Amino acid sequence: MNREDRIKELISQMTLEEKVSQLMYISPAVNRLGIPEYNWWNECLHGVARAGVATVFPQAIALAATFDEDCVYSVADAISDEARAKYNEAIKQGNRGQYWGLTFWTPNINIFRDPRWGRGQETYGEDPYLTSRIGTAFVQGLQGDDPDNLKLAACAKHYAVHSGPEKLRHTFDALVSKKDLFETYLPAFKALVDAGVESVMGAYNRTLGEPCCGSYFLLQEILRETWNFKGHVVSDCWAIRDFHENHQVTNSPEESAALALNAGCDLNCGCTYPMLTVSVKKGLVTEDAIDLALTRLLRTRFKLGMFEPIGSGTYDRLGREVINCEKHRRIALNTAEKSIVLLKNDKGLLPLDSSAKKITVVGPAAANAHALFGNYFGIAPRFITILEGLAEKTKDKFGVNIEYRQGCLMHSDNHFSNVEFGEANPADIFIAVMGLDGAIEGEEGDAIASDSNGDRTNIELPPWQLKFLQKVRAVGKPVILVLTGGSPIAIPEDIADAIIFAWYPGEQGGKAVADIIFGDVVPSGKLPITFPVSTAQLPPYEDYSMKGRTYRYMTEKPLYPFGFGLSYTSFNFDSITLSAPSIRAGDSVIAAVTVSNTGKRKADEVVQIYITRNDRSSDEPLSALRAFRRVYIPAGESIVVEFELPSAAFETINAEGTSVLLPGSYTVIAADAAPVSAATEKGAPAPATAKIIVE
Repeated sequence: MNREDRIKELISQMTLEEKVSQLMYISPAVNRLGIPEYNWWNECLHGVARAGVATVFPQAIALAATFDEDCVYSVADAISDEARAKYNEAIKQGNRGQYWGLTFWTPNINIFRDPRWGRGQETYGEDPYLTSRIGTAFVQGLQGDDPDNLKLAACAKHYAVHSGPEKLRHTFDALVSKKDLFETYLPAFKALVDAGVESVMGAYNRTLGEPCCGSYFLLQEILRETWNFKGHVVSDCWAIRDFHENHQVTNSPEESAALALNAGCDLNCGCTYPMLTVSVKKGLVTEDAIDLALTRLLRTRFKLGMFEPIGSGTYDRLGREVINCEKHRRIALNTAEKSIVLLKNDKGLLPLDSSAKKITVVGPAAANAHALFGNYFGIAPRFITILEGLAEKTKDKFGVNIEYRQGCLMHSDNHFSNVEFGEANPADIFIAVMGLDGAIEGEEGDAIASDSNGDRTNIELPPWQLKFLQKVRAVGKPVILVLTGGSPIAIPEDIADAIIFAWYPGEQGGKAVADIIFGDVVPSGKLPITFPVSTAQLPPYEDYSMKGRTYRYMTEKPLYPFGFGLSYTSFNFDSITLSAPSIRAGDSVIAAVTVSNTGKRKADEVVQIYITRNDRSSDEPLSALRAFRRVYIPAGESIVVEFELPSAAFETINAEGTSVLLPGSYTVIAADAAPVSAATEKGAPAPATAKIIVE
């Protein structure tokens, strides 16, 4: 009997109550039919989370900062090895509880449209194309290369138009134009559906008046009918209860359950779907609709091998020896090193050389392991803080003395300060480690130091940290500022001689930062989100229009542009040539970019391809990322990097939400940051450009 026939046979033997029980995230066993108990809720945003020891990789926003699909795939592949190993061990012990299963509610591919959103750290940044590529690589690493026999089941969330405010997510209606919807908020979801993602999670909020987990427009018209999604849909946790309690679009739990199921939500994380038995009796939903949802859910479980003899599956051999193994720790370190972004390096202060004999490390993030985690994290046997990484790096450097003073608090102003930096404490250089951690930004309920449910009311460095940093700066010695966090932090540009953005770099983060500072690794990370100068540059937080947001629509000069990141060597974008002077629908053109490493260090560079329409209207993007590739270039050498650009790369989304290819003149831009003046002013090489006609 084939898989589909087995599913039909199981469903035909189940009572209504048994069927409904299997639509809950805690699905009880149906022993008489050989259906084992299963809990669908598992997390692996940047490592297996909430299930004991696991390798903790850099936070999702840092994964995007690598601009490296192969690297992201290797992270997800390592995570799926550990997840399978944990599941195998749990099954042997009879543990079928939460966080030990094979269906993982990852990745978060929402667009980080506003840097105040505390959960923006979970995303891959502000750009739909980058998010699509990084998200696809992550899903492929989690699910494996056999769509009929999944390693894990990944989940694209939160569908759709979801990026704060966190405080209002249970009541908020995200109003958005069709242009912004199909140009910005939906492309990554479509890309992951095209890549075979097994699950999609609906968001808490409403979009265009409909609750996302009960939206016929989102779940049926777009997801099922237009994109032909074949997997299952899960609600965000207790989101269906919000229908009647908060959104007030229904009057009772049975109405809410019926609305969600009829719209295409198959699985309820929450407490509402048991009322489907009442919904059936009241004629609000049919048993056939329940059978359809159950078919999708059982199909996922069959793909994961849950109905095959234990030990017979492809991945059943994976055991506890792979959990936090040396190979995975190396991947975590390599990823952290690739993700760290060098924002400033006046007079080549970095990397540090042997002339720095006394180093004073200050700041509340230096010895703070929470600055490594990000949210949704596992537990590693060892987390290397930035202070520990620096200490390890200098322990064998004869004559180098390293000291540490916290100096100020992470989450509030000091009650008093006894730190003075005068003649009694001379230092050759200060390394100040400041910024954010998960107590300030994150999901509602987790960010315990936040007064805005995990969001930030402003994006500036916390004022008590800035005040202390100004005190350090006043000593007159060189200052290296290391910032931790998952979102842009606005700072005065003259506050330090060198600035490193480390994100939440994971268990190996301290070693990675030290490797960068002392030059064992050349920095190569790029910003996946624009850093504004100040909060004043941002549109109102609750406004979901893209006007004035992200590098594609922001007309003011940013502090640091999307795609920006300095190196210890120098690069030139010598030229870009196109294989044809024009392009028409259905064709493609090859863009060949010559890039030279004109410095003295071998290093990686991220070549980014942007396209702009020369006669664009005011509601079209200033430019749009259409391709990127991380490449290695030896010192003093040049390479040619080729990109195939399909005609779709030149398309525009119109007011009706339709993709159209408008004739006219376009510019193809090769650069290592978004093409705004701030990039070259801050040390990025000048871009190379080429004109092309779209016929």
